Amino acid sequence: MVEFSSSTPTPEEMERDIEIGRVLFAGEFRFVFGAQQLGQLPDPVLPEIAFAGRSNVGKSSLINALTGRRALARASSEPGRTKQLNFFELADRLTLVDMPGYGFAKAAKAVKEDWQGMMFSYLRGRPTLRRVVLLLDSRVEVKATDQEIMKLLDRAAVTFQVVLTKCDVPKPAMLEAKMREVTAIVATHAAAFPDVLATSSETGEGIAELRAELARLANPV
Repeated sequence: MVEFSSSTPTPEEMERDIEIGRVLFAGEFRFVFGAQQLGQLPDPVLPEIAFAGRSNVGKSSLINALTGRRALARASSEPGRTKQLNFFELADRLTLVDMPGYGFAKAAKAVKEDWQGMMFSYLRGRPTLRRVVLLLDSRVEVKATDQEIMKLLDRAAVTFQVVLTKCDVPKPAMLEAKMREVTAIVATHAAAFPDVLATSSETGEGIAELRAELARLANPV
């Protein structure tokens, strides 16, 4: 399931891919189902992109920014609120999956059990899963739990791509240092996609590039 691009796109190809991504993510986007057990998962039909990250890393905000909607994926001020796999279909070509957060103290035991049980089973056994977008907060250090999830994804043999969130907050020098740090970490993981993207749901930084990257995994028109 681990798959990587063979070459860096040219500026012309990137411009084309950004437009393809814009059109895809401007399409109909709808909530399909929230699964709390493996037996509740919808049939695997469309390619799937799963979004994972520590609680309050900004998953819901990023999904909303990608699709240009405000509240389809609900952002919460209460960390650890998402307790299930939430499936959203995009233009009948791609499914986005919002996964439970991990690493929140109050829910640490339950979330850890989720990730060791249902989440790992989903990751390892879902035939349509094309990539996990693993979100890291650009403002804070990479946590031990983030490293644990990367190792879990390695074991599940699922391609994951690290995306930094809230990149409008750190100063440029700090963000550059964070990119170097995370890129070095990513290089040590067999299942990691090599390109790390910096994004901001507030300013739109990196959103077009992430759309372009994900659109490459969608079903063709």
